Amino acid sequence: EKFDIVKKWGINTYKCTKQLLSERFGRGSRTVDLELETQIELLRETKRKYESVLHLARALTAHLYSLVQTQHALGDAFADLSQKSPELQEEFGYNAETQKLLCKNGETLLGAVNFFVSSINTLVNKTMEDTLMTVKQYETARWDRELGGLRAPGEVWRQVSDAGILRRLEYDAYRTDLEELSMGPRDAGAVSRLDAAQSQFQSHKDKYEKLRADVAIKLKFLEENKIKVMHKQLLLFHNAISAYFAGNQQQLEQTLKQFNIKLKTPGAEKPSWLEEQ
Repeated sequence: EKFDIVKKWGINTYKCTKQLLSERFGRGSRTVDLELETQIELLRETKRKYESVLHLARALTAHLYSLVQTQHALGDAFADLSQKSPELQEEFGYNAETQKLLCKNGETLLGAVNFFVSSINTLVNKTMEDTLMTVKQYETARWDRELGGLRAPGEVWRQVSDAGILRRLEYDAYRTDLEELSMGPRDAGAVSRLDAAQSQFQSHKDKYEKLRADVAIKLKFLEENKIKVMHKQLLLFHNAISAYFAGNQQQLEQTLKQFNIKLKTPGAEKPSWLEEQ
């Protein structure tokens, strides 16, 4: 039994190595799913753009935090001077109140922006990344970069195995075998070998198509989830920013209630919206 396992592994290794080298030197054909690969490339491009949005949103959070801290300090300074400058008590007083109000609104806006950042981070670095991990088991378009160039066949095979891209390679290796046998003579021995090749090819075809189907389903679910998440987050971001710069405190607070966002309790050592910075 062990001998049969080793023999089967050796034959499979030989066929796949032969197919890989044949493709490398332009003598063998490789199965390419243009529709699926276009979707995969679109996903990568989308992820890059969302990463840029995430970077900018985090920068906005840091700037807003600095602004709120400055407004808080300025409000305290005005309040102190209001007590110590009788001739300007009223002027310092209403400036102190204005800065305190701006500070409160800024903290509310920061809560909304941090929720936006957290959701985009989950979408990009967990949901999209999980889908791309499934894609990596299917994809074969960038072997040269993954393998670091062609070296000894044995080493190439080990790296291909580690890369998790065997399904397509096996599928094409056994497809090539079947095509070569189909073009040969049809004596009794050839017919028997052809039947065996057909059976092996079908087995590897089923595995390859299952992996392809898994990728297609993941991409579909990701697209649906992305639309759902971004519809909510973009509405939140728009409503919060608009209310803040319009000075509409009531609408700003209502936005947080609408999306069930709770601010960190006052007096905490470090605002929650800075923990991921």
